[in-house]
Amino acid sequence: MSRLKNIYRLGVKELWSLIRDPMMLVLIAYTFTLSIYVAATAMPETLHNAAVAIVDEDGSPLSARIAQAFYPPHFNTPRLLTLTEMDAGMDSGDYTFVLDIPPDFQADVLAGKSPRVQLNVDATRMSQAFTGSSYIQQMVSDEVNEFVRRYRAPTALPVELNVHTRFNPNLEQSWFGSLMEIINNVTMLSIILTGAALIREREHGTIEHLLVMPVRPLEIMLAKVWAMGLVVWSAALIALIFVVQGTLHVPIQGSLALFMLAVALHLFATTSMGIFLATVARSMPQFGMLLVLVLLPLELLSGGMTPRESMPRLVQDLMQAAPTTHFVTVAQAILYRGAGLDVVWPALLAIAVIGSVLFSAALARFRNTISQMA
Repeated sequence: MSRLKNIYRLGVKELWSLIRDPMMLVLIAYTFTLSIYVAATAMPETLHNAAVAIVDEDGSPLSARIAQAFYPPHFNTPRLLTLTEMDAGMDSGDYTFVLDIPPDFQADVLAGKSPRVQLNVDATRMSQAFTGSSYIQQMVSDEVNEFVRRYRAPTALPVELNVHTRFNPNLEQSWFGSLMEIINNVTMLSIILTGAALIREREHGTIEHLLVMPVRPLEIMLAKVWAMGLVVWSAALIALIFVVQGTLHVPIQGSLALFMLAVALHLFATTSMGIFLATVARSMPQFGMLLVLVLLPLELLSGGMTPRESMPRLVQDLMQAAPTTHFVTVAQAILYRGAGLDVVWPALLAIAVIGSVLFSAALARFRNTISQMA
């Protein structure tokens, strides 16, 4: 009981130290509020409210049908331009796409000819230009084909592809962006808080005070783990309820309690990792450099941004030793697909095992560091 009291009191001390650090409080607040909102709504890699204009030289029902196919959220409502206004609008950057429908377009289509429609693209907006050009080409083809079928006998296709989009029917990027931002921020902030707490004590000289107290390195380390883990765990829960579900209206498919259990296991691993890195680094700048070397591979190669199946086999095997790989798998299964414990328990077990290994390594390193200081 005395050890548990020591762990509890040392953890409370860590919380008070965090409260007295305004920069850390600002970082926590930003990470689990504005950062999530920006990741969900900015969507730089998707086609969203793209500026489009149409030069209708035909003035036919078919050209009007094509113009009406552009609507939010992929495109802004298109503006009708004259041919002389097209170049000026593109030069000034007012439009990302300008579609020029030539004269006699409908007549040539009905006559069986192959008229050409000119699509002018502002390629300086690369993400929208690449996605939007193929999207517009498909839209124009679909509208022309449907228009022609009204005047000719429909042609039966030998195969009809029936697409069913599961888990995200409208392909909303905000659903993916907001939840993945929480997953990544849990990893990032837990490592930063625990590592910074240890380095701050070393720089302020308070670690020497702990050495003369009747506490063990295990108790000191467990106190930092539960205190900083509790902060990140609580912030993630608040962000899920008030930012993701409340502000962004992103549905959570699975059990929130099961996901928070996965977060707790993951925090056990990442806070241990933060303490290990803090024992390696000698100052806060060194700790920051180590964070770059560790966080980037953890976030980029864990399957959160790109499917792990598309990565080289060697990378897939190496990342099995990272807790983030299994945490991303669990989080996506629960939050996106509504998976239960019967589906995600192997990944949860893997997180617990990896966390135990990281905790043991961090504890050994922490003991060695304290013995050198003593």
